[in-house]
Amino acid sequence: MRLPSGNAMFPTSCDTLVALGPRTAGGATFFAKNSDRPPAECQPLFHAPRQTHPPGAAVRCQYITVPQARETLAVVGSRPWWLWGFEHGVNECRVAIGNEALHAREMPGEAGLLGMDLVRLGLERGPTAREAKRVITDLLERVGQGGSASADTDRRYHNGFLIADPGEAWVVETFGSHWVARRVVGAAAISNLYSIETNWDDASVGAERFLREQGWAMEPDGQRVNVRRAVEKADLRYRAEARLDASCRFLATAAPVTIPRLMRHLRDHYDSAAVHCPGRREDDPRGWSICMHPGPSVSATAAGMVVELSADPACPLVVWCALTTPCSSVFLPVPIGVPLPDPLTRGNGKPDPTSAWWCLKQLGDEVQRDPVRRTPIVQAVWGPWEAALLDEQRQDPARACTQLASRVQDLLARTRDLRAHLG
Repeated sequence: MRLPSGNAMFPTSCDTLVALGPRTAGGATFFAKNSDRPPAECQPLFHAPRQTHPPGAAVRCQYITVPQARETLAVVGSRPWWLWGFEHGVNECRVAIGNEALHAREMPGEAGLLGMDLVRLGLERGPTAREAKRVITDLLERVGQGGSASADTDRRYHNGFLIADPGEAWVVETFGSHWVARRVVGAAAISNLYSIETNWDDASVGAERFLREQGWAMEPDGQRVNVRRAVEKADLRYRAEARLDASCRFLATAAPVTIPRLMRHLRDHYDSAAVHCPGRREDDPRGWSICMHPGPSVSATAAGMVVELSADPACPLVVWCALTTPCSSVFLPVPIGVPLPDPLTRGNGKPDPTSAWWCLKQLGDEVQRDPVRRTPIVQAVWGPWEAALLDEQRQDPARACTQLASRVQDLLARTRDLRAHLG
């Protein structure tokens, strides 16, 4: 099925980064992502413990059912409220995965696995980045991708993935049931565009043949196919080029990469400015910023995540999670393996005062009434608290496991106070 021109009305925008040990402070892998979705689509956190399943069990994903694994790993993921799968997440074995919407010449079918399904399946079944890559690509080849990624319109796309663990990382880009993959050297960023050209290290069987049979590959026989040039719907590429360039510049200059620097990058609004300026999208040659807000676009940052993937088993695994736009929110340390407090997991399509996501969303809406003046006000509250949480995490890593519930209550109280102050 050809991609309809109307699809251009539904821009998608996510940004994912990874820096491996040689590029980071302390030698661990650092992973980060902003998930951009429809502005009012709640994206709470979800936790599943390690589980065993009986032989022959199946799991219902968003649109189709697939065989269940004998054992699934404990995971924490950021999940749009109506979806089964994750935009990004981490498992107990220190594997992190994020996905990106990719726009190809033809869009996927009406039923199949969503990219968010594949993120969760990869996390639940992949104890290493390489194994998670195998899980995702095997399912892609056997089952295929498809179905709408929007709750209220037919919005289908292919997917790119960044998969990382303490020792290695992979970029995987898909088209239908085919894929190519590139192993990360040092650091990498992905966005809503194809980035793998002839520099792939692995691919599905028949990927090049498929592209030649479609008439999309122009290279002579015997010459490796340029995948991006062959498969990409190039007229939508401009939506992501500026953001990808910003992430690549950050990774090239922020040495060593640290958790606070990644948080700062996920808050970025053009030229490292921290305050969102409305109206600077279609009319700004730099395009959309890393931290996205509602406006001419129908996308907004719904969640952010930064995580240190240390090879040291004695180092607690903590995921720094921001609900809604990071520039008007705070990154909260969420440990893996601890049940999540209800406010972090609550939320659906309607405002809910018991949902941390919705409380922060409403605060963000207040900020957007006058972002130039109000953004610094909320940052003056969140900044020192976030710095204290980071310092506490460095000095007493185990404390996050015992303080999560009280920190969530503190988050809600600060959010209420800020809304009252801005109102």
